[in-house]
Amino acid sequence: MTRATAVRAVLAVAVLLASVFITLTMSPRLGLDLQGGTRIVLQARDTATVEADRETTDRTLEVLRQRIDSLGVAEPTLTRSGEDRIIVELPDVQDPRQAAEVIGRTAQLTFHAVDGEGTDQPEEKTPAPESTTDPESTTEPAPDTDPDSDRLTLPDEQGRLLALGEPRLSGAGVEDATAAFDAQGGAGWTVSLEFRKGAGQDWKKLTGEAACHPAGDDRRRVAIVLDEKVISSPQVDPSVGCRAGLPSGATQITGSFSADEARDLALLIKGGALPVPVEIVEQRTVGPTLGAAAIDASAQAALIGAAATALFITVVYRLFGALAAVALGAYGVISYAALLALGVTLTLPGLAGFVLAIGMAVDANVLVFERAREECADRPTRSLRSALTTGFRKAWSAVADSNATTLIAAGLLFFLGSGPVKGFGVTLAIGVVASMFSALVIARALTEIAANSRFVSDYRGVNGIARPGAVRTWLVRKDPKLFRKSARWLVVSAALVVVAVAGIVVRGVDLGVEFTGGRLVEYSTSRPVDVETARDSIAAAGFGDAEVTTAGDGDLSVRTGKLDNDGEHALRAALAEEGGETTKVRDELIGPSLGDELRRNALIALGVAVAVQLAYLALRFRWTFAVASVVAMVHDVILVVGAFAWLGRPVDGIFLAALLTVIGYSVNDSVVVFDRVRELWGANRRTPLDTIARRAVLQTVPRTVNTGMGALFILAALAVLGGDSLADFALALLIGIVVGTWSSVFTAVPGALALERSAKAPPPPAPGKGKGTPRGKARASRRDPLDNGARV
Repeated sequence: MTRATAVRAVLAVAVLLASVFITLTMSPRLGLDLQGGTRIVLQARDTATVEADRETTDRTLEVLRQRIDSLGVAEPTLTRSGEDRIIVELPDVQDPRQAAEVIGRTAQLTFHAVDGEGTDQPEEKTPAPESTTDPESTTEPAPDTDPDSDRLTLPDEQGRLLALGEPRLSGAGVEDATAAFDAQGGAGWTVSLEFRKGAGQDWKKLTGEAACHPAGDDRRRVAIVLDEKVISSPQVDPSVGCRAGLPSGATQITGSFSADEARDLALLIKGGALPVPVEIVEQRTVGPTLGAAAIDASAQAALIGAAATALFITVVYRLFGALAAVALGAYGVISYAALLALGVTLTLPGLAGFVLAIGMAVDANVLVFERAREECADRPTRSLRSALTTGFRKAWSAVADSNATTLIAAGLLFFLGSGPVKGFGVTLAIGVVASMFSALVIARALTEIAANSRFVSDYRGVNGIARPGAVRTWLVRKDPKLFRKSARWLVVSAALVVVAVAGIVVRGVDLGVEFTGGRLVEYSTSRPVDVETARDSIAAAGFGDAEVTTAGDGDLSVRTGKLDNDGEHALRAALAEEGGETTKVRDELIGPSLGDELRRNALIALGVAVAVQLAYLALRFRWTFAVASVVAMVHDVILVVGAFAWLGRPVDGIFLAALLTVIGYSVNDSVVVFDRVRELWGANRRTPLDTIARRAVLQTVPRTVNTGMGALFILAALAVLGGDSLADFALALLIGIVVGTWSSVFTAVPGALALERSAKAPPPPAPGKGKGTPRGKARASRRDPLDNGARV
């Protein structure tokens, strides 16, 4: 064992032990889509006097935190997103009506002097609609605002109109508010107020002025107004003298409150007035059973897919494949421990990304083993250790470039994605880094130790790399002339694009509620209910525009336009009449402004992905290779979107995550092919490029097939076991991997050949003959039969 191998082995053992320790001692942080609960996104709005900037949004967040803490929700999370958006996560909250009401209310609490009895002025009011002219209507009089002042005319607790002066004090001056039962005074439930220092003086002055009027006079009252509704207008006690006023701490709000009403009022007053009003632009509720089912399905898919992948690479690469399977298991432990150590919140797309990365983690091992097979085929007498070391060295550039493109896709998902999709980007990035470590450290240490064994070296059929694989042998024997007429492949690709575009135009893209706005609710009923019956029941309840479809195992999915929480409750009650006990499994509410924003951001994300990948490829390769790779990538995107249009599948945020992953995978495949083209062309500068391209494709096809099979095993398991929540994600990636494999060979390469015919750039330099590399030294290193390629 060399020193380098020993170092890798020690490092691998240390990282594995640390990962096992973290796995056993820490628990994962599950997102609301896995543990169940409600997620509300609030948009702060500007007012005439206050701008909704970072500072006011932070102050609004703190006010909301006080309100939510008083609701008794276990471990709520409030964070600011951007300049003027607040994300509220409430675990285990399945009915968000109370939370949304308390969170969303602006609680504009003001204290007014009463100027006397108010008078109704019907000539200044808008005529009421016919449906409200019933003389027995109990509708309260609407507030009358004098346009020339800040004065209001509002009904008091008994419905009598009061003329109110301008606001003298706001709720921001209230330091504390508590609900208590006044048994001694007989006032029932009351709310006691404690004012801040400056506000206490204003309160004393306000009550002192009111005390100057005789008892029983309306002007001796002080009106406490919450959101333009008089919640209390008490008379100042006769014992209070004129100009004396009530000191802070001696004020109680009375009004025949029930216990709940008193507590809610105290909660709103204590929370204070929001600095700026907020609007609910997104609301998602996930039932605990849906999250648990997703975790179970993902775990089963991971186990089945990983087992199938391990079995596949063991069959293909024998002993070294089995060692790579061991490294694959280590990868799973390391990446999971990294998620725990970094405190990453695991969402449903993130969980899918973790499972998918298992199938893609074998890519580096496959690249190395295929290069080692080539070395053994070119020089059958060289040692197994030397061939393996050369395989690691020559595969490094392809491994680095392919993983870099995947990291770019992961970064775009994190920075341009929304909500749970960000979690997919995080887990995908962690998976890429962990797979690099497992392949280049753990798998390399294991295979180098095995390569030093005489038994493994002597019995060449055991190790798995000393002999070429069946696919490579067949391709070498057939030697198909793939690019003799390369333009025909471009015609086929163009025809596929036309079919996909026809699907987009004819069938249309079924944008999910995330991009259109509206509400999507999924219900589970105790008795089976067919779609037509459910649609009739919902229409009879006043929701005639609702779209009803099936979802999951007999569940019902209802999609509507604007629907508030009370409307959702009525809709659920209508379904319960036919289906018995009705449980809300999933609930998504997206405001129209947020839907437009998410749709715009999705297009920006795709555009940025194309530009960033093009810039990276142009930096690492010739511009012709970069443009051809990006054309193939756009080809893949159009085909995946077109396939979903023809199939009538929804396009939502999780689909966008899958699409960006397809972009990374497509570029990954193209990078491997063009990396080999660059290497062969540099070593054979006089050989025609179409011949070089054919050789490069034939040499890299085994890698493309073997890597794709690993991902396909995982995705097939997710598609079958993942349910509706993951099936579309897996389907998009399955289509993307198939078309990406096709385009990397039959779109990118023919495109590069067509561009090179008009390009004037010389072929790339030969390996080892770049600038600053002495030719004699490169030749000497190639001729030394004792050099096994190992370096420390």
